[in-house]
Amino acid sequence: MSMCHVGGFFKLALGVLSLLVAGCASSLTRIDTWEGEIPAATEPAVLKAPGTIQVTEVNGRAMTNFLMDDLALDYGLLPGSNEVVFTYKTIWAKSGVVDDGESKVHVIETKPQVVRFDAEPGMTYQFSVEKPATRAEAEALSNDFSATIVTTGGASVAEASVWKGPAENRTPVFGGGEGNYGAGSGTTLEKMKRLWGEATDEEKKTFLRWAFE
Repeated sequence: MSMCHVGGFFKLALGVLSLLVAGCASSLTRIDTWEGEIPAATEPAVLKAPGTIQVTEVNGRAMTNFLMDDLALDYGLLPGSNEVVFTYKTIWAKSGVVDDGESKVHVIETKPQVVRFDAEPGMTYQFSVEKPATRAEAEALSNDFSATIVTTGGASVAEASVWKGPAENRTPVFGGGEGNYGAGSGTTLEKMKRLWGEATDEEKKTFLRWAFE
């Protein structure tokens, strides 16, 4: 094989490798937060999270932890009510001499926070949070943390608060029909049992009257 052919082969290999890397990067930056397939006509919303925001779960579903803590990610959200749990984390280099085995950085992280908001189809949302210039400012922010979910136009849709546990530990699953994202998976009987367990006493009485008429 001539040197010309060898050079051409390596150029082709490098080109394929760059495409693969680009493809992997694009798949990592978008994480869908639901289970199952949704109709092609359904247009999810997107929540953009900077590297300082570590999303731990969405609607009760744990999110993937990546090796790079400062990786900015997009999260696909189904239209409707969403609950996003996260922490705010910054890393600051230590000054002076560091002993062997001692961490070379200060890690400042908030308590788990939560935002709840209704996502609209095709809309893009993002976190709005202060950017501390010093470690002292970061520590102050972690002790009195505030963050807002805003649209790309800057309109505020939700304020973060300290997370006190899941309100509804349920991951949206598309179960067929328009807007039926929280019905869950399984047979029709299983879905009816779930709905029965969530119904109020008055709703159960009304249903039984209707069923035995």
